[in-house]
Amino acid sequence: MRTVILIGAIIIVLVLGKIYVFPKSESEKSGGSGSGGKGEGKSAISGAIPVNVYVVGMETIDNQIFASGTVLPNEEVNLMAEISGRLVKLNIKEGSYVTKGQLIAKINDRELKAQLQKVEFNQDLARKIELRQQKLLKVEAINLEEYDITSNNIRTLDADKEVIEAQLEKTEIRAPFNGRIGLKNISEGAYMAPGTPIVTIIQSNPIKIDFTVPEKYTSNIHVGSAITFNLDGDAANYSAKVVALEPKVDENLRTLRIRAIAQNPSGKFVPGMFVKVKASLAANNKAVMIPTEAIVPVLKGKKVFIVKNGKASEAMVTTGLRTEKKIQILDGLQQGDSLITSGIMAIKANSAVKIN
Repeated sequence: MRTVILIGAIIIVLVLGKIYVFPKSESEKSGGSGSGGKGEGKSAISGAIPVNVYVVGMETIDNQIFASGTVLPNEEVNLMAEISGRLVKLNIKEGSYVTKGQLIAKINDRELKAQLQKVEFNQDLARKIELRQQKLLKVEAINLEEYDITSNNIRTLDADKEVIEAQLEKTEIRAPFNGRIGLKNISEGAYMAPGTPIVTIIQSNPIKIDFTVPEKYTSNIHVGSAITFNLDGDAANYSAKVVALEPKVDENLRTLRIRAIAQNPSGKFVPGMFVKVKASLAANNKAVMIPTEAIVPVLKGKKVFIVKNGKASEAMVTTGLRTEKKIQILDGLQQGDSLITSGIMAIKANSAVKIN
């Protein structure tokens, strides 16, 4: 006869009057075999998160500003008629080069020339009358008032002649500078009113490059500063020099407009082209640079995690220049801080961490 009795932590077996005692196994004491027990789960939850850290230090960086720019002509003017009349001569070839003072267009001036001739005849007559009156005035044959009227008539005719000559000048449209003619907007024989566009002249050597930079860099760029630029699809770098800065910052975009000049003897740079501009600033020997992957964007800005007393601590930072792999920290970190660079998304403030 065999009887098995389970009491507490031992098993008593009664076999044929003999008693055998067996202690319980360790797995039975712990409530079953295998992992996943409550004690082991608590240990896993309370364990420190392994992380990689980057010790913050000072570095030397070459400050560079990258911006988008536009090529502009050195000079550009849209020639228009100043007076009304029929276009009798159009002395241009589209796309050709013209020199300063070259005749571009001529408006019919026959009526103005006739008016000028009439005034000149009256001037001759008035001068002859004045000479005779001078002699008569000396012998008091006429009074001074008559002589003054004649003298005033001469001056009036001189003014009339100047007005007509000015009108005659407006019948000739000449190139105001050396440049290249664009496409004509009118043909010979057309009647033109004041303001009718005729053609555009562009001077593209040298060329201007306009670009904008954020307002925080306004004190770093000056007249005479050198910049480099390249065309879209062209890796070659070309040089230019800053010649002017806008006297005010754009209050909507918070940017400053800058203009540079570059030589263009071969005509490679065509006005209207897009260019990529790079401006080098003074080197910074005490820049705090950290890996870009350590930055966490948040609603109020940007933050990072640093290790303090074995725990993760949040720090809000202000960023500056960015390189290919690092970003400058202007405020929020100190030299020697242990910056967490891995497992960022799994970390919260005051999480226990373990440095790998």
